Amino acid sequence: QLHLVESGGGSVQSGGSLRLSCVVSGYFYSKYCMGWFRQAPGKPREGVADIGSDGSTSYADSVKGRVTISRDNSKNTLYLQMDNLEPEDTGMYYCALDGGDCWIRFGGHERRRGSHEYNWWGQGTQVTVSS
Repeated sequence: QLHLVESGGGSVQSGGSLRLSCVVSGYFYSKYCMGWFRQAPGKPREGVADIGSDGSTSYADSVKGRVTISRDNSKNTLYLQMDNLEPEDTGMYYCALDGGDCWIRFGGHERRRGSHEYNWWGQGTQVTVSS
């Protein structure tokens, strides 16, 4: 059993910064993928960034250059540093984790793991960016 608890959300003005944290407790996979997702009201959940146990990272095009995903293994904590926030970044932010690679490879193609391919989720933390 795994538990993920997010924190660090809040209300900021456009251009501001927030650092989200996700503390993981319980069983931990030796190989894993951890990701941040967000969901705005009336919109589907979308991936923001992910990081594998090998240190590989990926970012959604909409946040590249403004967001950094990292982890501290000694604290079992995943982070999402968000700078130069925009109103479009508003939403509930969730961290997710599952065993295995972040890359999904099939038929000569590869893509990063999607939200439906994570089994463990936190409860979310709200981020609101005002213009």
